[in-house]
Amino acid sequence: MLIGASLIFFFGAFVLGTNANHAWNGFHWGRTANPFTLELGDNVSSTWDGYLATTASDWSVSAVLDTLVKAGKTNSRACKATSGRAEVCSYRYGFNGWLGVAQVWISGEHIVKGTVKVNDSYFNTSTYNTPAWRNLVMCQEVGHILGLDHQDETFDNPNLDTCMDYTNDPSTNQHPNQHDYDQLEAIYAHLDGVNTILAFSNEKGGNGRGKPAEAGHDINLDDPSAWGQAIRQDAEGKNSLFVRHLGGNEKVFTFVIWTQE
Repeated sequence: MLIGASLIFFFGAFVLGTNANHAWNGFHWGRTANPFTLELGDNVSSTWDGYLATTASDWSVSAVLDTLVKAGKTNSRACKATSGRAEVCSYRYGFNGWLGVAQVWISGEHIVKGTVKVNDSYFNTSTYNTPAWRNLVMCQEVGHILGLDHQDETFDNPNLDTCMDYTNDPSTNQHPNQHDYDQLEAIYAHLDGVNTILAFSNEKGGNGRGKPAEAGHDINLDDPSAWGQAIRQDAEGKNSLFVRHLGGNEKVFTFVIWTQE
């Protein structure tokens, strides 16, 4: 996430250099063919619909994947995850300090489900109610769901023209750049023996190989105290990445974009 934390953790905290490898320690969606399609469940208000559509279109430029907006399967306040896809939600989550949160469930090395939340308590204010901020946060959080980390984590560095860059000025950081697409190709260069994506599950029928793995325990992650252990801080000293262990090989990571106030 932009300024904050996410529910996906890379074992061991590290600092990313500009344009460095920005994959998540190898975490990726399991699939047996490329390109694959990841559904983005639309649980956002009409104000956000255009930004979600832009984000889906932007990430679909990738040669290895498409992101497709589909009807949501949760309510925006609870924003519960659905196996095999990402649920994207907007709601007035309160003046709790965060603009957006991406949460990712992992089983072994595979992503099995995820959620994105954008906080209308802040996006309804004059500071953040701009196309640039909305595009940046939506694009970055979905990027985490795909397996990407940030390209740069220093807010006052020159913009890298990517939504995966921390910034105080989102004007030129509203969309992915070529480095993001190249990184996705590297992440998904291999194929897996299992599918954790809902679209594959529907296509493959009941043969078992197409059934998304379940990672876990539905837990209430609205409260930051449920996010688990902070494993990384941003350049301003705020905890930006958390991991919660769910037992066995299952974890949930939380990326957080904090407000700058």
